[in-house]
Amino acid sequence: MEIFREFTFEAAHRLPNVPEGHKCARLHGHSYRVVVTVSGPVDPTAGWVMDFGDLKAVVKPVIEELDHYYLNEIPGLENPTSEVLAEWLWARLAGDLPLSEITVRETCTSGCTYRGPQS
Repeated sequence: MEIFREFTFEAAHRLPNVPEGHKCARLHGHSYRVVVTVSGPVDPTAGWVMDFGDLKAVVKPVIEELDHYYLNEIPGLENPTSEVLAEWLWARLAGDLPLSEITVRETCTSGCTYRGPQS
C-alpha cells in the first residue's frame, strides 16, 4: 500500500549548467509542489500505513529549509534542477520514512518523479 502527502514551497534558482542564452540561466522562481509517497503494510489495528500527521512532521522541516530561499546557495543544490532537488529530498528523508517515490513539480505542467537510487 502507498500513501502520499503533498507539500508546497516558493523558491528562486538559476541553472548554471544550461547552454548560453537559455532562459533558465537567469534568476527566476517557482511555486514548487512536492509529493512524498511512502509504502508499507496497512496496520490491522490502526487501519493505515502511517499517520499523515507523522509523515508531515518528518517532511515539513526539510521543506522549510527550501521555502523562500535561493536554492543555489543550499549545499547539494548548486545546480538545482527538479531531478537534483528530488534526489536531495530523498537523501534527507530516506532514513526516516519508507519512501517509494518523490515527485517535484516546478510548474503545473513540468516536473519529475524519483524512485530512489538504483543498485
